[in-house]
Amino acid sequence: MRERARIVAYPRKYAPWWARAAVGIAGEMMRLFGVGTAADDARAAEAAGTHPSAPIPVVGPGVGEGIRVPLGETGHSVFPLMLGAAEFGWNVDLATSHGILDRYIEYGGNAVHTADGFSGGLSEHIIGEWLRDRGVRDDVVLGARVGGHADNPGLGSVNLVRAVEASLTRLGADHVDVLYLDASLDRTTNLEDTLATVEWLREAGKIRAVGAFRFSPERLVEARILASAGYPRIEVLDEPYNLVRRDGFEGDLRLVAAAQSLAVTPSHALEHGFLSGRHRRKGQTAGVRGQQVREHLNRRGIRVLRALDLVAEELDVPVAAASIAWLLAQRTIVAPIVNAFAAEHVEELMQGAGVTLSRTQLAELTRAGS
Repeated sequence: MRERARIVAYPRKYAPWWARAAVGIAGEMMRLFGVGTAADDARAAEAAGTHPSAPIPVVGPGVGEGIRVPLGETGHSVFPLMLGAAEFGWNVDLATSHGILDRYIEYGGNAVHTADGFSGGLSEHIIGEWLRDRGVRDDVVLGARVGGHADNPGLGSVNLVRAVEASLTRLGADHVDVLYLDASLDRTTNLEDTLATVEWLREAGKIRAVGAFRFSPERLVEARILASAGYPRIEVLDEPYNLVRRDGFEGDLRLVAAAQSLAVTPSHALEHGFLSGRHRRKGQTAGVRGQQVREHLNRRGIRVLRALDLVAEELDVPVAAASIAWLLAQRTIVAPIVNAFAAEHVEELMQGAGVTLSRTQLAELTRAGS
């Protein structure tokens, strides 16, 4: 962890709903952002020669250390933005990955998400080295998705146990806090067998809570029926969701998630970086990432970016922060999973958790993405 203090800039007048609702968090926000009326703030800012709505530099521990939300009914509390590790070992090398993790923790984040299929398991190796070197395992809510590795694909009992053991070995950990079951490659395995295996893994102390990835509404309903019979309950849901990818979640899946009180942690929150606003021309990014970005460089995608530009300018925040703020304003969303390519990107991502959109801004963004 870096010893020197860093400066984080957060907008003065935008606090998320969960910050306003919780007395403890509100007190922390008042301490960090200043106490007094708007008039007092204006007079103080005028005396200091700054605009009253200008971002306030916070020196020392990140503002995020005082901001936690319950991760559904898992018993864990997390910063409302999870750091994804999909790029670690692929587009981001070891040193840069560790720098990103350091910056995220330094600014107050505490939830990291990875998967056995990310870079063939290299992402887990990188996180494992970081956890060991920094000695922060007990401070991090660690989520791991299994079922996508070529050596142990699917959710069959044997492969599931092997996948979890392999992930724990790569992570250098004795347990994961949230085990996400990846159904994207396996829609046929008997769910009762999978949950029975999960029960054994939990009793063995290898996992704490259970999440689902790419589960259909019908499968979630089946899982809840099995939970009523004593099997482990799915408490967290990961489904790709953002301003330009909405069909998969909006509809029956969101209704089931709400009915079951699932904590939704959507992946692809910035759609491979497109919703950060950095990629606006087809030749700007090459390779697989370029292809993923180019798919959205159409009339609808440009309309969304223009709407984000307007909101970001109004709030004086980065485009990525406005994208994340829209996600956090959606019902059932607890903590989007966001990937970073460089340590300097972390600050703008985490600002999204400190922005509340007005009804007009929310409606404009929703309309642009429709």
